Amino acid sequence: MSMDWIDMNGELETVVMSDNFCTRRNAMAKAAGLAAGLSMAAVSAPAYAAQTVEVKMGADSGLLVFEPAKVTVCKGDTVKWINNKAGPHNVVFDEDNIPDGVDQEKISMDDQLGEPGDTFEMKFDTAGTYGYYCEPHRGAGMQATLVVQ
Repeated sequence: MSMDWIDMNGELETVVMSDNFCTRRNAMAKAAGLAAGLSMAAVSAPAYAAQTVEVKMGADSGLLVFEPAKVTVCKGDTVKWINNKAGPHNVVFDEDNIPDGVDQEKISMDDQLGEPGDTFEMKFDTAGTYGYYCEPHRGAGMQATLVVQ
């Protein structure tokens, strides 16, 4: 199989010229896939460059916080919340602080994570800013922000 140099050059040009992190990351992943011998169809699949970002629920020191308190991801990425300390915890999105058209109930947790190491994952396909909190610890200030580009 020969490499498609035109497609490869286009992806590398995007890496150099774009000022958008997500666009550059996706182009770099596609260029790497083409260099490794994958087809353009394979590297153009929507989830090809997607990543999973981890957020701790409860700081290592025991503080009632999400770490990090602000996360920026690209459309198609997944956020994985991990119950770390001082649970139980959950992730509830504030219906007044999510992009229009996003179903607050669909992206929020139904239950709480009680044991350290328990996880909750959600994939985000709609760009915008999402505010969320831990329902049992909202009064203690356990809230955070997710930005999807």
